[in-house]
This record gives sequence, C-alpha cells and structure tokens, in this order.
Amino acid sequence: MGTPSVITTVAVVDDDAAARISLVRLLQLEGYHVHEYDSASSFLEGAENRAYSCIVTDLRMPGVTGLDLQKSLEGRGVFVPLVFVTAFGTVPASVQAMRSGAVDFLEKPADPSALLDAVKRAVARCDAHATKQELLSAVLQRIERLTAREREVFEGVARGLPNKSIATELGIALKTVKVHRGRVMTKMDAESVADLVRAREVLGDK
Repeated sequence: MGTPSVITTVAVVDDDAAARISLVRLLQLEGYHVHEYDSASSFLEGAENRAYSCIVTDLRMPGVTGLDLQKSLEGRGVFVPLVFVTAFGTVPASVQAMRSGAVDFLEKPADPSALLDAVKRAVARCDAHATKQELLSAVLQRIERLTAREREVFEGVARGLPNKSIATELGIALKTVKVHRGRVMTKMDAESVADLVRAREVLGDK
C-alpha cells in the first residue's frame, strides 16, 4: 500500500452509487482523503471552496456530464487534473478529454492498479502546478518593486545582453545601466545573472 506522505484530497464524481463507493474505498485504503458526489452539478455547487488534487469522474451522467465538468472547471480557471472512469467511453470522448488535459481515460470496471497509478500522476501534476504558481507569485511580487526603467534593464540582462548593449538599446549612459542593474539585483533578491534569467523564465509571457 503506497500511502501518501501528505494527506491529499481527491473527489469522486459518479451517479452510480456502487461504482462510487468502490472508488472511494479503494482511494481511502491507499491513504487519500476522499469527498464523493453523485453528480457533476452537485460537485460544482459544493466544491467551490475545497482544494482537490485530483477528480475521478464518470463520463456519462444525467445533466452535467464529465466532459461538461471538465469544461466548466477550465472556464472558471480552476486547475484540477481529472481521471475519467466510464463504462460508456468512445474514441471521440476520450480524445476530447485527453486534449483538454485529462490524466487518463479508463474503462469500468477500472483495474485498481491502473486507477491508483492515474490518480498518483494526477496528484503529481497538481503539485507541480501549485509549485509553479507559488514561484510565479513570488517573482511577480519582486517585479512590482522595479521601476519602469529597472524593468527594462532587467529584461535586457535576462536576455543576456551586456551593459553596453542595454545602454545603447535604451539610449542611456553605461553608468546609469550599471546603477539600475545593481538595484535590479537587490530588488529581485538575485545573487547572480542566472537568478534573473530563471525569474524571466518563470514569468513566461507576462
């Protein structure tokens, strides 16, 4: 039994009570904290303030389907990896789910090992996303400390430009670039140019 070292919460969404209970028990035995929902709509209504690392959901359910749930979460800007488990899977549905970021698409009755492996991968993906978001938030806070000119110098340094090239590009004195560069290093809590390059990579297109 591979009990998670940190309590992780997983949601199970399935209108089939027997299947839902089976999934809940399997996940609980593996050490996960599990919340169950008998429909996608009940999940959307009741899970707003809860943080899940993975959602195991049926595909075909009355009203809101599993794919509808996936689309709704995406529309709300909520990142939670989904694992689909269904007895009514089709190639188009599985392709759509995977293209939209699903971790796996399993047929009922799902093999316990395959299901647990999919959930483990989903949790890992969620953790990686959370870490990335925390890092982005930290970098954005530092970026806000910079003046407009310091941000321009930061961009130049992160692109690997020497001070002279930055001075020419910005139309300012070399001495001024050096002053701004020093301030950028301090405000960004950077110990080296490599730190600034990594910070720029974290920012992406921001």
